[in-house]
Amino acid sequence: MSRIARATPLLVLGLAVALVLVVLLAVGIGSVQVPLADTWHIVLAHLTGSGQVDDLVADQIVWRIRLPRVLLAALCGAGLAVAGVVLQALVANPLADPYVLGVSSGSSLGAALVFTLGAGALGGLGVSSAAFLGAMIAVALVFALGQRRGRLAPTRLVLAGVAVGYLFSAATSYVQLSAAPNELRLLMFWLLGSVAGAQWSQLSIVAVVVVASVLLLVLYGRRLNALLTGDESAAALGVDVRKLRIGLLLLASLLTGTLIAVSGGIGFVGLMIPHLVRLVVGSDHRRVLPVAALFGAVYLVLVDLISRTVDSPNELPLGIFTAAFGAPFFLWLLRRNKSVG
Repeated sequence: MSRIARATPLLVLGLAVALVLVVLLAVGIGSVQVPLADTWHIVLAHLTGSGQVDDLVADQIVWRIRLPRVLLAALCGAGLAVAGVVLQALVANPLADPYVLGVSSGSSLGAALVFTLGAGALGGLGVSSAAFLGAMIAVALVFALGQRRGRLAPTRLVLAGVAVGYLFSAATSYVQLSAAPNELRLLMFWLLGSVAGAQWSQLSIVAVVVVASVLLLVLYGRRLNALLTGDESAAALGVDVRKLRIGLLLLASLLTGTLIAVSGGIGFVGLMIPHLVRLVVGSDHRRVLPVAALFGAVYLVLVDLISRTVDSPNELPLGIFTAAFGAPFFLWLLRRNKSVG
């Protein structure tokens, strides 16, 4: 067993502990500060059903407002990072991220229609439902266009994703032109990504999708490793490449669509985190996937904390900061990867 393989369980444990500490820290920090000990007491009292919370204002802030938001940020960070790992293996492109399939553009159009035309525009669907529907329509188009002779072709998949993304972005821009100023501000905030206003009712389905996806993908780690060796080599190892690619596409699309529907467009997480993780643990997906999920969760919780404290009491969209951190990393990656271009 290699040194990296032996160290990975300790790294996973360390990241899990760091995630708990970062969540508690982020829940306590804001326009109203709540001491770490009080934050822990409030969370523990609600989780165990025992103990009494004396400060009802702090209880409302911690349990009703901040904790759902912070947990949603963690889930989105984990899910987007894992989706990035999968898509980079799927299309054999180190620069792929969860938005390469046009998912973000499709969801943006669905949300824009509801923001500007009202829920009646899409049969009574809310913003999240409309965003998810738009994402799935975009993926269906990419899936149909990305095939050649009945097989998914990675290059065609990327090109189809780019084309569909531009098409839906153009439609979104047209819808924005008819939006009122207050509607446009809400829409722009959503398009740049935010977990503000997160509620406990949103977390259950997101948590199920993210956790189930990570566990399933870890079980398929060997097949993902085989996919990196090329189609012929993977087939020689007994992997049904076509079926695996379709399954990965559907899973990554479902995961990304679910996350975008509740958080809007948060870019660069799925591009940056997988590469940083591979620099530490290597390319074995059985190690990359759990580490990327935890690292992505910690990262986005910290980004969300920055977004609501850097200009407090004003709040900025997450996408501003993920782009500010991710764009320089993207340029460094282009310079480092001599095979690109």
